[in-house]
Formats: sequence, structure tokens, C-alpha cells
Amino acid sequence: MLPISADNMLTALRAAGEPTRLRILALLAEGERSVKDLTDILGQSQPRISRHLKLLVEAGLVRRYAEGAWAFFRLADSGPAAELSRDLVDRLNRNDPVMMRDRTRLEAVRRARLAEATAYFRQHAAHWDQIRSLHANEQEIEAGVLRLVGDAPLDLVVDLGTGTGRMLELLAPHIESGIGIDVSHDMLSYARSRLEREGLRNCQVRQGDIYSPPIEDGSADLVIIHQVLHYLDDPDRAIEEAAYLLKPGGRLLIIDFAPHGLEFLRADQAHRRLGFSREQIAEWMKAAGIELASHIDFPPDDVDIAEVGRLTVSIWLGKDTDSRVRRGISEEAA
Repeated sequence: MLPISADNMLTALRAAGEPTRLRILALLAEGERSVKDLTDILGQSQPRISRHLKLLVEAGLVRRYAEGAWAFFRLADSGPAAELSRDLVDRLNRNDPVMMRDRTRLEAVRRARLAEATAYFRQHAAHWDQIRSLHANEQEIEAGVLRLVGDAPLDLVVDLGTGTGRMLELLAPHIESGIGIDVSHDMLSYARSRLEREGLRNCQVRQGDIYSPPIEDGSADLVIIHQVLHYLDDPDRAIEEAAYLLKPGGRLLIIDFAPHGLEFLRADQAHRRLGFSREQIAEWMKAAGIELASHIDFPPDDVDIAEVGRLTVSIWLGKDTDSRVRRGISEEAA
């Protein structure tokens, strides 16, 4: 355990040393929760739960993440008191009747949230099904992603425009931590429920803008932009922002469509760009200080593209070349 000062230790222990707050810590060890989740589980008022959470956050035991008018809380994963919060929870008796009752109520809340998120997903399923019908099998594409990423362990993976959270789910066994960023609260709700259902505690999602992701610069081993660029007015800017997040030598993985002529996708599906060429992505990567290392195309299965309007999915993998140059810092200043 990392050393912690006496003052920080006393603050953390005072915050945790109250029955409801200890129950909150135990619940947050099972995954992040909103204030409403906690009020439903613990049967206490929103102001009371908010006050408890405020003390836990101030003590460094819990982290708060804003998501529009909502806020989500999880056990702290960094800071002097982070390990202490996990250690306190690990020492609790899971067979304690109060803790068991809380977990039972937690499962009911999880089922309700998953039902809400699934209903939203089903409302929009026709859109995704139509797009999937136009390109190669997704299992083949995901296998390509895994080949390019490789087996080397990764500390932090950031998925920009995470959508359903599928990329995090795919890579979760190979990473220490994964963070998905999306602007849509509804999509985040679905992704959050999906990750929780699969028990992927090393992954989380956050609301944020792809042009200003709430991630520390130079912290990610791998940044993913999966089927997002074609929705953007400024895809080159998104690549530049993604590059800022990379550690020196980090990698950027882009999955999107090769150039195509399916104009209906502009009007019906809000696509801003009709695919990207290898040269275009390589040029944007180079401008961001990233060298294109690999490129794979996945044409649609058993279809003559010249005769039938279908989509080729492309994967581009780039590697950071010189973070000092990319950030506009001179060699002398560095």
C-alpha cells in the first residue's frame, strides 16, 4: 500500500467510520452508481445520500464524475486514500445481513437500469442493423482489431466515441484500465450497463466531447476511434486531440469506412463523410505526430463492390513518433 499521511488517514477513517458511508463504499466496490441508485438501495433521502458522498469525495475515498445533470460515483482509483478505500471494503464480512440486503437491492437496481438502457438500444437497433448489413462480418473486423493491438499488456486504453462500449469489452482482458468517452447520456447508460453486466470493473465510461476529452494528456497506451470519424465535421481535429492523449510511443487505432458512394447515409444516418482513404488518414496522423504503421481493409463478404453498394471497413494503426513536436514544444524547452 502506498504511504498516506496521518492527516489524510484520519480524514479518510472519519469519513468511512459511519454505517451508511461504509455501506456506500461497499456498494461502489461493485461498480459506479448514481445518487438515485444509492437512494433506491439504501432507502434514504437524496440530500442525505449527497451529504455522505460529499464527505467521501472530500476524503479521497470516492471519485465523482459529472454527466450533464447527473453525477456518478466510484471508489477512487488514485490518490493517497484510494488503496485504503479498497482495503476497508475487502475487510468487510460479505455475509453480514445488512451488506447482503444491500447487494440484493443493488441487483434489482441493475436489472432496472439495464432494462431502460436496452429499451433505448432497441429503439435505435434498426439504424445499426442497417449499417452492419452493408459491411463485413463484425467478428472478422474485431479479430483484426485484436491482431493489430497484440498481446502486450496495456495500462490505459481510451475509447473516444465509445457508443455501446464494445471496444472496451473486446479489449478488457488485455488491459489494466479502459475509459470510454461519449457525448450521449443514453449511449453511456447502455455502455455502463453492458460493462457492468459482463463484470468488467477495469472499464468505465465518462461523458465528454471528442474534441476535448476529459483525459490527462500523455496518459494512454492506446486510443481508439471506432466508427466515429464519419460523423464529424473536423475528423482531423479529432485525430489531433487523440494524439495528445498518447504516451510517447503510444498507439492510435482508427476503425471506419473506406471511401464509398452511398449518399443516402448522409441524409438518413447523419454521416458527414463518405469514408476515408489510406492516404487521408495517414496525412492527418502525420500532422498529429503519428506514423501510420498498419492498414487493413475488410471488404463486404461475397459481394462485387463495383456492382452493389456496400461498405469496406478499414483499420488504421498509428504510432506516436515525437510527442514534444506534436505538442508544439521546442526541443530546447523540452
